[in-house]
Amino acid sequence: MRQDRQFYIDGRWVTPKGNGSIDVFSPADGTRLATIPEGNAADAADAVQAARRAFEGWAATAPSLRAEYLKKIQEGLKARTDEIARTITLEMGMPYKLSQRIQVGSPTATFGMYSRMLSDFPFEEQVGHSKVVREPAGVVVAITPWNYPLHQIAAKVAAALAAGCTIVLKPSEVAPLNAFLLAEIIHAAGVPAGVFNLVTGYGPVVGEALVADKDVDMVSFTGSTRAGMRVSELASASIKRVALELGGKSAAIILDDADFAVAVKGVVGNCFLNSGQTCTAHTRMLVPQSRYDEAARLAVEAAKAYRLGDPMAPETTLGPLASKMQLDRVRDYIDKGRAEGAQLLIGGASLPEGVNPDGYYVQPTVFGRVKWDATIAQEEIFGPVLSIITYKDEDDAVRIANSTVYGLAGGVWSATDAHAETVARRIRTGQVDINGGPFNIFAPFGGYKQSGIGRELGKYGLEDFLEYKAMQFRPATKG
Repeated sequence: MRQDRQFYIDGRWVTPKGNGSIDVFSPADGTRLATIPEGNAADAADAVQAARRAFEGWAATAPSLRAEYLKKIQEGLKARTDEIARTITLEMGMPYKLSQRIQVGSPTATFGMYSRMLSDFPFEEQVGHSKVVREPAGVVVAITPWNYPLHQIAAKVAAALAAGCTIVLKPSEVAPLNAFLLAEIIHAAGVPAGVFNLVTGYGPVVGEALVADKDVDMVSFTGSTRAGMRVSELASASIKRVALELGGKSAAIILDDADFAVAVKGVVGNCFLNSGQTCTAHTRMLVPQSRYDEAARLAVEAAKAYRLGDPMAPETTLGPLASKMQLDRVRDYIDKGRAEGAQLLIGGASLPEGVNPDGYYVQPTVFGRVKWDATIAQEEIFGPVLSIITYKDEDDAVRIANSTVYGLAGGVWSATDAHAETVARRIRTGQVDINGGPFNIFAPFGGYKQSGIGRELGKYGLEDFLEYKAMQFRPATKG
């Protein structure tokens, strides 16, 4: 059992001032996997002060030198891919073979992307008689979730460091072990003391202390909409910059001219990735009324192909949910779906066969004939639960797609990209996949409405950690 007993603050591993501890459980069998420190407000303050002391020097560091540090971090992640993938699989349940490619591959690429971007990023430009410079926002607090733990950390940490910000990271206590590995890699890369700091603890204690600290300039938070509201409330007292990446209830519209065999399989795959624990998951599949029976049959066939089991087993394609709390939540939503009259086509809330009964497993589930305003069609479930909803025409499909408080992602399937694009332009979301287009770390990531504020990844993510300054010079006099 791994024991991470110290925080990484001011370039060294230090004993926490809080004397509590938090157990990390394995979702595969419910056993205790590790113990981490439960920090308190004093630990949060120490981390912020370390970041504040380091800020001026790091902000003045040449972009080319910051790029070298980011490149070393990328190389460190790549060298420890198997160890990190195994750690993330053990702590949050994504099948190991997927963790290697997604949970480690994506953050490794993100550090590399920002390292390369610094070679020609326009930190200055001349606008008439003004020189406009882009400067780091300051001390940043990053609060990250458990579903793609290192990916979300990298999206914030790599961009913030590239911008010249110093950072305090508080990862989710559900899947925190990968953050300790990253701290080791950052330390080995020689990043100056105080530039990156790591503390762990519960949101209402450490998280709120970090957000409320007057020496913090910006908060970047990924998590639930409810928690994002609390972050905004606390940050508003000192007018901090806030970036929020929150929930989603994404719709995939399958148009009548689409190849249904390809489209339905693609939507099910998107919905069930990471056991449905993806904020961009296409959990609502919208199909024409006349094609419902075909879509339902294909969705059930696709769901049957998933192999639920131990995430370390090579044959597993669907692992457990990340926590007992999440398991109970998903089961409650499945029960509510049935109670509200949706047709359970496959799956359900009962314990799946052939898995460890102490693990946090739920069956891949598909509901049919779901009303557009049903609870399971409006609220984020965060599990492998798909709702099939029918529409009358394309206008109706767009209305349904836009009917939730969220606006993070979505998808459109059609015989042609052009047809799909005309519909995609009408969907109020930050990201739309056209005919199964894959995720792109160079494109902006974020949402409309209650899905958040700001954008991550690509040049857009770097810009989120920068402030503009205009310096006006006296125009040269003629003659």
